[in-house]
Amino acid sequence: MFSPIGNLFIGLSVNSVVGIHLLPPFTDRHYTPLPLPLLLCFSTVLVVCYLMISGRVSMGEKSRQKTCIITAAVILFLFSLLPIWHMDYFSSSRWPLQYSFSCTLNGRTDVAMITPWLAPIVWNGSYNIDILNEQFHQKGVRIGLTVFAIKKYIVFIKTFIETAEQFFMVGNKVNYYVFTDRPTDVSFIPLKEGRRLVVLEVPSYKRWQEVTMRRMEMIRNYSQQLFINEVDYLVCVDVDMKFSDEVGVEILSDVFGTLHPSFYGASREQFTHERRPQSEAFIPVDEGDFYYAGGCFGGTVEEVYKLTNFCHNAMMTDKGKNIEAIWHDESYLNKYFLYHKPTKVLSPEYLWNNNFGGRNFLKRRRFVAVTKNNVEIRKN
Repeated sequence: MFSPIGNLFIGLSVNSVVGIHLLPPFTDRHYTPLPLPLLLCFSTVLVVCYLMISGRVSMGEKSRQKTCIITAAVILFLFSLLPIWHMDYFSSSRWPLQYSFSCTLNGRTDVAMITPWLAPIVWNGSYNIDILNEQFHQKGVRIGLTVFAIKKYIVFIKTFIETAEQFFMVGNKVNYYVFTDRPTDVSFIPLKEGRRLVVLEVPSYKRWQEVTMRRMEMIRNYSQQLFINEVDYLVCVDVDMKFSDEVGVEILSDVFGTLHPSFYGASREQFTHERRPQSEAFIPVDEGDFYYAGGCFGGTVEEVYKLTNFCHNAMMTDKGKNIEAIWHDESYLNKYFLYHKPTKVLSPEYLWNNNFGGRNFLKRRRFVAVTKNNVEIRKN
């Protein structure tokens, strides 16, 4: 009854009216049908084009050929638009997000948010933890947390681990590496799934200064022997502390340091860097970006190895010259960061002493010192 081309146009006409409204449910996406009047107009155009091309409407042969070509192009274009038109193609229901979306964060103007070398300074409100968690979970990141519980400092380990379980890297795989000369004094502490406690027995030293300096050597050695095979990042902190708020993957970077709370906002001249030129930790008065705390630093295992190797070798060189840097391992850490800039800097939120009281810039106190008698705890 109809020519092949006629069958094509009639089929398209029927499809435009019926098929679009009765699309098979091959997906769970939401479809919005085109309005019926618009579909009828579209179908009418197809029928008229068929009549013109088939010769039922009087027109010249050349005009008919031209009309055929133009009509075919228009039809192909219209049908290419149909999936976009009657499906909520660009709606949030088609591309669901795993977190509440915001193009910008609520930036702060009362504190520095970035270093001169463009490394971020991490403050509350400077990141979206949902986005970061998604990124790190996709990578299956493992984090190692190192502490030294030597001699009487073993008394702090229970509170440290218990508060870490509550606030540190929640939902992530964590290995607690406890360096101690008293492994039998480490009591059992229940841990969440994916988290484990590893006790590493190490020698003790007579002076607490020697203990704090030797930790660079121990972290360096175990980075090669153990950590590189078990974790991706290391976070190296003091044990006489407790977690009091969330500390998550926002701190992780190739290598990071923490601003010392005692020197936040101080001038360069006030920093207590090692000022003796004979020392490997020497920093001139007119140099130094920040004063970093020795109580919280870290990064990838490879980068932490480089940092601790530098610090240990510098200490050994100074020891050969009978020099002990003014603030021990912290002085060498600051020297390293002067010439090997950290890729991320943590604000004093991540290392605080409540004896300092409150500060307007401090919105959260995430990792704080516990109250103790320094003289008593450092006795042999």
